[in-house]
Amino acid sequence: MFLKNKQSVPADKYLIITVLLLIIFGLVMLFSASLAIAQSNFGDPYYYVKRQFFGLFLGLALFFFLYKIDYHFFKKYSFFALLLSFVLLILVFVPGIRNEYGTSYRWIVVFGNSFQVSEAVKLLFLFYLSAWLESRKDDLKKFSNGILPFLSVLILIGVFILRQPDLGTFLIIGFISLMVYMVAGGNSSHLFILFLLMAISVLFVFNNINSNEENSIIRSYQAERIKCLQNPDFDKNICYQVNQSMIAVGSGGLWGRGLGESRQKFNYLPEVWADSIFPVIAEEIGFIGSFILILVYFFIFVRGMIIAGRAPDLFGKSLAVGISVWIFIQAFLNIGGMINLIPMTGAPLPFVSAGGTSLLMLLVAFGILINISRQAKNNNYEGQ
Repeated sequence: MFLKNKQSVPADKYLIITVLLLIIFGLVMLFSASLAIAQSNFGDPYYYVKRQFFGLFLGLALFFFLYKIDYHFFKKYSFFALLLSFVLLILVFVPGIRNEYGTSYRWIVVFGNSFQVSEAVKLLFLFYLSAWLESRKDDLKKFSNGILPFLSVLILIGVFILRQPDLGTFLIIGFISLMVYMVAGGNSSHLFILFLLMAISVLFVFNNINSNEENSIIRSYQAERIKCLQNPDFDKNICYQVNQSMIAVGSGGLWGRGLGESRQKFNYLPEVWADSIFPVIAEEIGFIGSFILILVYFFIFVRGMIIAGRAPDLFGKSLAVGISVWIFIQAFLNIGGMINLIPMTGAPLPFVSAGGTSLLMLLVAFGILINISRQAKNNNYEGQ
């Protein structure tokens, strides 16, 4: 179960240092962004930071535990991971267990605390998918043994997630799954057809938007987000968040107003502690600081892909690719939505946005990624 020292190489210290610095940066920016709203709503300026520390401490404990456990341990329980995914996704619809937030059903109550099940499903489904792909690696080129069962399970997971509704998480899981399937050796012609169908579907949605939910293939708020992408000025109330976000990003200029000097965080930007934390960052540390932050996410992605390339087997390679893509695509969805490059999805900024479950599961996944790096095929790697 535990990785023996004589079988391992040193962990990727540069990747570990980078993520730890990103977490510290996130805590600083979370305090700066949430100070006013936390004081106003809860009478405690440290409210969101304190909650974040709970997820951080538990996540770090699991990180140090998991990076020493041989990642092959999880392959034995991959099918149970899939079953647990469905159980968790069902529990959010059970009264008395679910924790409702508006019209969304994404949380359950665990020991008095909210737990966002879709964050756990990202990793649990990745366990199953990685093990399944390794078991089918010689038959993935076949339609009946490859793309058909792959899509069947992915669509089933998607139905539950979209019912919550949580489009951002579904996009992340979908993109992770497609990338892992491709890396595992999926039929390129099947993937091309799939991507083509996805592109046609996106174009169809964009060209057939109807804000009347009864007559639309997407929910009304999703249609409104697409309209705001197409024209941020079409409705000042509906596009309020994206417009305030762009004001914050633009007013930061090249170097920013200075740490703690954001103006948009004072009851202009909604949910500055969560989805909208990037505009506050951009306003306070400017384009240069924001660009460096994006480079940090890119560095984590590249480092993770290097680990994937040196993984000793397909299971480890698939896990490393999935975790790396997870962090990068989630950062892209958050930042892209805030600068109106893509429709807003509600995806949190990895390791930065408030959210104990998100931070916890990211650290768990990161621990597994570092364990894979310790089993690199090239013994000269040594985390260099």
